[in-house]
Amino acid sequence: METMTTNGIKVSVENKYRPDYSHPLASRYVFSYRIIIENQSAGTVQLMRRHWFIQDASGKLKEVEGEGVIGKQPILAPGESHEYSSWCQLATPFGRMYGSYLMIKKPVDEPFEVKIPEFRPVAPYLLN
Repeated sequence: METMTTNGIKVSVENKYRPDYSHPLASRYVFSYRIIIENQSAGTVQLMRRHWFIQDASGKLKEVEGEGVIGKQPILAPGESHEYSSWCQLATPFGRMYGSYLMIKKPVDEPFEVKIPEFRPVAPYLLN
């Protein structure tokens, strides 16, 4: 599990290769990932936007930006956390993902950035 704390917000990422959805002969490698966002700061925050960079082993870079995470813009009081799962598809059996969340401090709506730790999806048969 990869973990990073920015401005009192801890982001942890765990990823897993999904052979049940992958098709290597068609250059389709699917990975799921689970994110835990923990508010370790003294104030309430809200996640507004996400900004991901997804790169496969050939160097192809895809940028994904949008509101919230999986349709939600969670509000986290001090000590609270939010967990969600998602997935990505790569054309190669390994790559890397990283990015950031745009959050705001409540109730003043002051924006700040929280880094998502870089992680490297890899098909486990490459590790043998």
